[in-house]
Amino acid sequence: MKNTSILVVDDEPFFFDAVEALLDDEGYQLHYASCGQDALDSLAMFAPDLILLDVLMPGLDGIEVCRRIKTSVEWQMVPILMVTALSDKEDLARCLSEGADDFISKPVDPLELRARVQSLLRIKRQYDRIQSLSQGQAATIAMLQKSLNQLRSNVAMSLPHELNTSLNGVSGIIDLLLSRRMSMSDGEIHEFLDIAQESAHRLEKLIHRFLVYLQLEVDTNHADGSPKRKVQPVSIESQSFIEYCAKQQAKISQRIDDLVCNLQGATIMAHPMDLKFIVEELLENAFKFSDPGALVAVFSNVEDGELVFKVIDHGRGMTSEQIEKIGAFMQFDRGYYEQQGIGLGLEIIKKLALLHHWRFAISSQEGKGSAIGIVLPLAE
Repeated sequence: MKNTSILVVDDEPFFFDAVEALLDDEGYQLHYASCGQDALDSLAMFAPDLILLDVLMPGLDGIEVCRRIKTSVEWQMVPILMVTALSDKEDLARCLSEGADDFISKPVDPLELRARVQSLLRIKRQYDRIQSLSQGQAATIAMLQKSLNQLRSNVAMSLPHELNTSLNGVSGIIDLLLSRRMSMSDGEIHEFLDIAQESAHRLEKLIHRFLVYLQLEVDTNHADGSPKRKVQPVSIESQSFIEYCAKQQAKISQRIDDLVCNLQGATIMAHPMDLKFIVEELLENAFKFSDPGALVAVFSNVEDGELVFKVIDHGRGMTSEQIEKIGAFMQFDRGYYEQQGIGLGLEIIKKLALLHHWRFAISSQEGKGSAIGIVLPLAE
């Protein structure tokens, strides 16, 4: 942090010496200008936090210098303490009308000078804090607006496609059965009904995830940044719980032989449905974006009173840029691994971690695989 800068403007150098002596032990960085034009020219160089400005000077007098500073967007918030030998109230009123923040009479009283300087600098610091906060809020608003625009774009591109794909899988089969059922065998009818049922389940899952995401948007976006919803975790034996969820997902993905469980037993505090979603979502992604036959490991161990849980695959992986852009309705080039999905899974996991005060961690290398997981507390 830079020292407080004070610019003293007076055509008599001895006044600067006097001010320097009076404020010597305050730690201020004092600068001197011998005339009004020099003061204006040196503003950018000295960047003063306060200006002590003599009124009676040759050339540009102090009142004109004050007026020019106060009409400058860059410097108008710098407080100006007029130093004057004038006693006429009209002259003093002119100083204030041109933007002066305060004035002090010559000869200067040491205690009065210190008090007025400290008061004006306190006001300047408050303004600087407000300005900094305002700029931070503006940056946050701009970031949120950018994120909102990206979310709208992602929704517009991905959600209709995924909804239509699932709906067409149901409605198309129904239309086909209605038009050709009389010529179909029972086996063919059952085969088409299975396809329709699969599409219906996919649509149901999509809608469920979308509703979960919307609820988490509400639950994790409190005005002060803290989660709104209070979760009620329960004691869970992690090894058996995670292994059961992992095997169930491996069966659904038809990759049971590719699953490797390396789990250290521990008792943790978690919400069962939220933890179940995380395990299943990470396994589903690992199987989805890796080749059949490639091993997918579910790993957990205890470190410093916490359980580190992660799923490791050897699939397509992600670039650092893609990791940065992970979010709702965000999809990347699927390439060889063409799959359904709208990118909600990892975003939901991130929000669940925020809600529970868990840590979400991801590392990935394009073409080599990913390791994604969470760190959660042990039961006391």
